[in-house]
Amino acid sequence: MAAAVCVRFLLQRSTPSFVFSSRATPALSSPFLCRAHRLGPSDDETYQRTTVSVMQKEPGSGMMIQSYSSRGFTIDGNKVFGPCAVLPPSILQWNVGSHRDITEESISLFHMLEPRIEILVLGTGAKLERINPSVLALLKRKGIAVEVQDTPNACATFNFLTSERRIAAAGLIPPPVSTALQLQHHWH
Repeated sequence: MAAAVCVRFLLQRSTPSFVFSSRATPALSSPFLCRAHRLGPSDDETYQRTTVSVMQKEPGSGMMIQSYSSRGFTIDGNKVFGPCAVLPPSILQWNVGSHRDITEESISLFHMLEPRIEILVLGTGAKLERINPSVLALLKRKGIAVEVQDTPNACATFNFLTSERRIAAAGLIPPPVSTALQLQHHWH
């Protein structure tokens, strides 16, 4: 209701000949939603790069994974070495070495939680790896959705779900050092 009054006020001020009707108008017809200029080919590179800066964390928004490396993760300012289980509000060492070690036993801590998590995000390292189907079936029987991704994407997905106030947990395996970094290291 307040938004409709605000829109009515702005539209009446900006276009004196505009008559407000209760019928919805397309968004493109609004003078406020038009783009001021079009990006040209020279702007394309800048336009495609996307960065996000969190200036201030919203209170009560949950845990955030701030960074990852081949050694571990930084989660809410805490450094965690090796694979970890992020079970807000806790961070635990997770006793897995690779995606092959993700078994029914190693994921048991995720389905024993109360309140039950909605979604489990599994980060399998530098690339997406297949998880044993029996593990996925067990989580499905327990009513937990599973998202299996490479670790960089799993971190971003977990942060997004947490910011949306979803009840999420993550099992993360740090990605190994890339071969490009190793090659550069040998040259110096």
